[in-house]
Amino acid sequence: MKLLLDTCTFLWVIVDHEALSGKSRTLFRDPTNIIFLSVVSGWEIMLKYSMGKLQLPTPTEHFLVTQRSRHSINALPLEETAIVHLPKLPALHKDPFDRMLICQAIEHELTLLTPDPLITQYAVRTAW
Repeated sequence: MKLLLDTCTFLWVIVDHEALSGKSRTLFRDPTNIIFLSVVSGWEIMLKYSMGKLQLPTPTEHFLVTQRSRHSINALPLEETAIVHLPKLPALHKDPFDRMLICQAIEHELTLLTPDPLITQYAVRTAW
């Protein structure tokens, strides 16, 4: 299975936070699954950090690369082929970062690992 981590899921995974569901933890730890973190999530994390809305456990300049490497998570770039899905999405979710993750999951046929009930209302594979 190919999994795309929601931003909050990534932040919870790296610290093994109790908010992770048992199923999410199992899917993440399954060595047969391929795990991705979108550059969109990296953008969201750095934006929230710079606004003082998020604390990070390590220095920001190496945070994403270090954590992805430590947890065997692949980077997923944002491509034009994914953004063309945006106009097709119903206006259920207002968060632009989540909407872009939905587009990437659709484009790359990924399962989005997310606790967000709004995301599950889209025509995208999700798990939690």
